[in-house]
Amino acid sequence: MLKSALAVSILALTAAMPAHADAISDAMAEVQKYAGEKTAWDGPTSGPTAASAKKVVVLAADMKNGGILGVTNGIEEAAAKIGWDVTVLDGAGSVQSRAGAFGQALALKPDGIIINGFDAVEQQAALKQACDAGIPMVSWHAGPVIGPDPANCLFANVSTDAMEVSAAAGKWAFADAGGKPGVVIFTDSTYAIAIAKADKIKETIEKLGGTVLEYVDTPIADTSNRMPTLTTSLLQKYGASWTHALAINDIYFDFMGPSLAAAGIPGDGAPKAVAAGDGSESAYQRIRSDQYQAVTVAEPLNLQGWQLIDELNRAVSKVEWSGYTSPLHVVTKANISSDGGDKNIFDPGNGYRDQYAKIWGK
Repeated sequence: MLKSALAVSILALTAAMPAHADAISDAMAEVQKYAGEKTAWDGPTSGPTAASAKKVVVLAADMKNGGILGVTNGIEEAAAKIGWDVTVLDGAGSVQSRAGAFGQALALKPDGIIINGFDAVEQQAALKQACDAGIPMVSWHAGPVIGPDPANCLFANVSTDAMEVSAAAGKWAFADAGGKPGVVIFTDSTYAIAIAKADKIKETIEKLGGTVLEYVDTPIADTSNRMPTLTTSLLQKYGASWTHALAINDIYFDFMGPSLAAAGIPGDGAPKAVAAGDGSESAYQRIRSDQYQAVTVAEPLNLQGWQLIDELNRAVSKVEWSGYTSPLHVVTKANISSDGGDKNIFDPGNGYRDQYAKIWGK
């Protein structure tokens, strides 16, 4: 039924713009690959059993960020299953606070550290200190590379394929605009992965023949202050030619709605918001209620929390990383109830909890 709903949407779009029908249908067909339910486990089925009584510190970039919060929840859930103690330190959205949190983490002398949502280069000196102390580290979104990052002493960096996420967001906007999108892209140059994702969105839109009106570099940590006035300014500058807002994270859209409403734009009107990550609870709520967001390309945040614990277990057991890249999910109103959508998250029904517990002998 979900597939049928998406197919009807594709047919409507292609019928509306016959000159662009092939390009539009091709773009939406690519998107549709990521819109179905994820029922089969394609992750690891073997690995070391649970190492006993480990103490782990999670260094969260900013717990106000829905993606980081979702991953942290998964880490805590998985740690309870494997039998480890977890301490979460909130970096509160600033470089200085994250540096202070890293200092606290080192003072705790943990058995492992999880970098959650900030660029490894930012805290390179502290990472080297942890590395020199022999503390294994894993990360979520600490850079554009998935898997081992020996240059930053990271056993494994966990993520979906960021380039696939960004391409899917761009292709959806292109098809939704009937092949003529006018796009503003929001990113944050503090993060290498954010720039890589935004560049891929830009490349995708322009390669398909759409228009990138503006490429906006504005800090994720300051979206609550900047986005309302920035949104108003962009509306005044571009008017109806601004069809889609694309961002590297849902958090940019947490603060756009009031400005759009003040301009008389309905919740399902243009510019339509499309997030290339992460699938936050607030994003699900906006999509479900047609309130200033049309799409999020969601990551399985809770699953990734479990993967981080599994990768850290592999690190302390001195075996190779799992090699797993978690799946992404294009979420629209048509399929929002699938794969955990009733809980306002992308929580795939592929049995990952049971699979990891089996590996750990739990």
